Amino acid sequence: MPREIALRDALREAMVEEMRRDETVFLMGEEVAQYNGAYKVSKGMLEEFGERRVIDTPITELGFAGVGVGAAMNGLRPIVEFMTWNFAILAFDQLVNNAAKTLSQSGGDFNCPIVFRGPSGAAGQLAQQHSQTFESWLANCPGLKVVSCTDPADAKGLLKSAIRDDDPVCMMESEVLYGMKGPVPEEEYLTPIGVAAIRKEGTDVTLVSFNKMMEETKKAAEELAKEGISAEVIDLRTIKPLDHEAIVNSVKKTNRLVVIDESWPYAGISAEIAYEVQKYAFDYLDAPVIRVNSADTSLPYAPTFVEAYLPNPGKIIAAVKEVMYVS
Repeated sequence: MPREIALRDALREAMVEEMRRDETVFLMGEEVAQYNGAYKVSKGMLEEFGERRVIDTPITELGFAGVGVGAAMNGLRPIVEFMTWNFAILAFDQLVNNAAKTLSQSGGDFNCPIVFRGPSGAAGQLAQQHSQTFESWLANCPGLKVVSCTDPADAKGLLKSAIRDDDPVCMMESEVLYGMKGPVPEEEYLTPIGVAAIRKEGTDVTLVSFNKMMEETKKAAEELAKEGISAEVIDLRTIKPLDHEAIVNSVKKTNRLVVIDESWPYAGISAEIAYEVQKYAFDYLDAPVIRVNSADTSLPYAPTFVEAYLPNPGKIIAAVKEVMYVS
């Protein structure tokens, strides 16, 4: 029977279960040990596993990411927590030039089984340098897998799959979803990397999103249903590899597509999806694909600007009515 637990607890369960199962798995990052994690995701782990497997690092993302990559190349399976992916910019040299290229540069002799995880995207009034969304940046780099969790069940299942994966995986979470509760199975399970989930079946329009924008998308779908518009809602779950088949098959059924993506519009995930659909489902489209993104600017601090900047149900509903040619 499933239990109702918070997303932060689901992530912790994933790490604890994998660390119990495999002694090569360890966690490192800023404040993950003594402080129980900045968002209390690693609460109690230091007491169970000790300071050799739950490691507080200095405030040096480039440094501890590099330590993690080296450990992964030498037979361990590190989980590297970034307090926020905004801080991971400092470590991108390790992610892009080392972790992502280890397998190819070594001629297949070395894997790099490492997980980089932490919150991505806006989390209230945190202003420009703490509110950026990096799924498209990371997915643009060959050699990295990118997963983006929405609910507690998938947070646990995706993280367990990421820890067991032999390639570097970037786990994108959301600070505003850490307290969200949802059912999580009691039994052992894995959420497969590379497989999208249909959260709601529909016939009139396909809505594709991921991470916390799924909550906005589901709200929009509920309102649309009241107006007699049946929306199919797809949660990507994995950004790279992308489940093209699920999206294309849905569009072949609904003939319309709206993509909701928290990142900036230029060269983002929504642009990639729009390209794939026009290539593989062009003859099925009854309207141009519409993207609902954040504004093409840095996120302001003022709450009125935050509201105008981010996708929301109203913007999604307007986009749906545009592709359906209704007012």
